[in-house]
Amino acid sequence: MKKILFALSLMMMGFASAGAQKFALVDMDYILRNVPAYEMANEQLNQVSQRWEKEVTELSKAAETMYKNYQSEMVFLTDDQKKKREEEIVAKEKEVTDTRYKYFGPEGELYKKRQSLMKPIQEDVYNAVKAVAEEKGYQTIFDRASSQSIVFASPRIDVSNDVLAKLGYSK
Repeated sequence: MKKILFALSLMMMGFASAGAQKFALVDMDYILRNVPAYEMANEQLNQVSQRWEKEVTELSKAAETMYKNYQSEMVFLTDDQKKKREEEIVAKEKEVTDTRYKYFGPEGELYKKRQSLMKPIQEDVYNAVKAVAEEKGYQTIFDRASSQSIVFASPRIDVSNDVLAKLGYSK
């Protein structure tokens, strides 16, 4: 009986301490959509990405043209010429693959560009969220945009506009 009472008292203390914590929500998508620097960085990334994609596409078309020409001329070529042409085509296809990886790979130029453009903005937003949390006494602030487990939350605990105001973009 004493063990049950002790367990119940521990549970009651746990519930009491959990009720004392203050939580809030932010919507990072909403915040970032309202930060002009983020929109400009996204536009810059799109332009660079399109330019690089065009370059890769042109290389790919050149490799495809080389292959089609080879197929149509194959009957007229000697074995040495065939071998040389095949090597050229393989080299061109490798160039396409290497260029695509260079620009769009996991550590490619697009990733580096995104990091250089987005990291300062993300740090500013993080610092603003942290400042709002400290000012208002929140222990935890959840991101509503990335949390799929939040089905409903009261708009009263959404501090997205406070974060935007802290960043200098009041809504």
